[in-house]
Amino acid sequence: MLMHRLLTLGAERHPDRPAFHWVDRDRGLTYAGAVDAMERMAGALHDAGVGKGDRVTIFAHNGLDYIVAMVGAWRIGAIAALVNVKFADELTDYFADHTPSAVVYTHDMERQVAAACAALGTVRARLCMDGAQDGALSLPEMLAAGLPAPPDPGDETAIAHLSYTSGTTGKPKGACLRHEPTVRASRCIGERLRLRPGDVSFGPSALSSSYQLVANLLPPLAVGAAINVMRFWTREGGYDALTARGATSLVANPPILDDVLQEARRRGGPPPSLRLGISGGGPVPPTLKAAWRDELGLPLVESYGQSELGGFVGLGYPELEPDDAKLGRVGPPLPDKEVFILGPDDRVLPPGEIGEIALTGGFMAGYWGKPDKTEAATRGGYLRTGDLGLLDAEGCVTLRSRRAELVEVAGRLWYPRDVEEALAAQPGVAQAALVDVADPALGQRPVAFAQPQPGAALDAAALKAAINGRVAYDLDPLVLVPEMPMTPTGKIAKADLARSDLARRAAESAAKNAQAA
Repeated sequence: MLMHRLLTLGAERHPDRPAFHWVDRDRGLTYAGAVDAMERMAGALHDAGVGKGDRVTIFAHNGLDYIVAMVGAWRIGAIAALVNVKFADELTDYFADHTPSAVVYTHDMERQVAAACAALGTVRARLCMDGAQDGALSLPEMLAAGLPAPPDPGDETAIAHLSYTSGTTGKPKGACLRHEPTVRASRCIGERLRLRPGDVSFGPSALSSSYQLVANLLPPLAVGAAINVMRFWTREGGYDALTARGATSLVANPPILDDVLQEARRRGGPPPSLRLGISGGGPVPPTLKAAWRDELGLPLVESYGQSELGGFVGLGYPELEPDDAKLGRVGPPLPDKEVFILGPDDRVLPPGEIGEIALTGGFMAGYWGKPDKTEAATRGGYLRTGDLGLLDAEGCVTLRSRRAELVEVAGRLWYPRDVEEALAAQPGVAQAALVDVADPALGQRPVAFAQPQPGAALDAAALKAAINGRVAYDLDPLVLVPEMPMTPTGKIAKADLARSDLARRAAESAAKNAQAA
């Protein structure tokens, strides 16, 4: 099935039901209105010379026009190529990677868009969401004109969506998702989450992330539910918006889910309609799952996926997990995927053994313009995630570490998540991270970081003492930071931490102390 066919089916069945709502502007579209907007966008892009297989870069903040641009590109067989506005300074590199024919953008990005277009030379049309600019067409005027759209190519095997990896462990790559396997995966996700037509999904993180596509957009569309997007998330404002919109599911990253927990503590309970949280973008501390369960009475469902998937490796159930020992695992694979744990020789490992997580089933067509990296990631018919983890006897996935994030200290491997979860379990700790810094004696010296909850006072020595015995590592140093650097997809930017002067100085001090001892 085609991605945008989910929208047209919804309009055929319940045209007046709410489809999309832009929280910041309090603007919405019914299913019938969304199909009309999609056809108008398809006509505008066609008039601008965009055809099947062309890339349409969408470079904007979260909003209603963003979604309409996506579905309009799909409708004419073009590829929606999404670039996060936080990468404005690297826009020319992104353009050079996927060579767009058109760019749909927001007015405050005019300088960066103009420079990237001038440097590349492949962009035939610039469409500004906020009206005409020098060298750019007015998208509102084109939509109002109702320009005719071409026939739908109807090719469900075609690439529809190009979403860039987060770049956590290297330069971002454009993962190309086809219509059919992505729709199939999204329907499986919706069934796992038990989404129903009366659900109201709420996604405040960046629409440029494939996580929003397969958690907040396509699964609700498949059942005719309502979808909310938001640009300006704050703890208090987000809680108010969840309440006002009657949100039943919150699709977010761990920091936002922690915001909801903290605000619920302050107000005496969660937003009244909320029935579950869905987490993506990074591992969820078991303590956060436990707090949602014990204090809010709500399940916090952990997803584990990648841009390359157009779906998830594993996903929990919207149920309260009574066993604390099981809160660290993600959940079982979905029906459209088969997950394996591979050893160094590609031998499939038995339950309980740690190896690389790999899968078969629907996944990306490849990385745009990178056949060598595509071959490496899909060698042997598997999608190789680059993550280390295990499958337990119940078939549930537990993620241990990115292979690139393993820290080898004097010949011994450290799993950063062990330290991070132990620190996150301590009172007053909001987030924790472990990175490595080069060390002449050890090879790599681990440096841990902890961020306090608002108003909490932490002591590094006390934290180290508290986790002593809970982890099998001798932790030194531990650095307290007021705020973690974050990637645009809501993950802790570990590469930035590892390169920071703070990490270097802490590692040097620890090395000197070790020599003195």
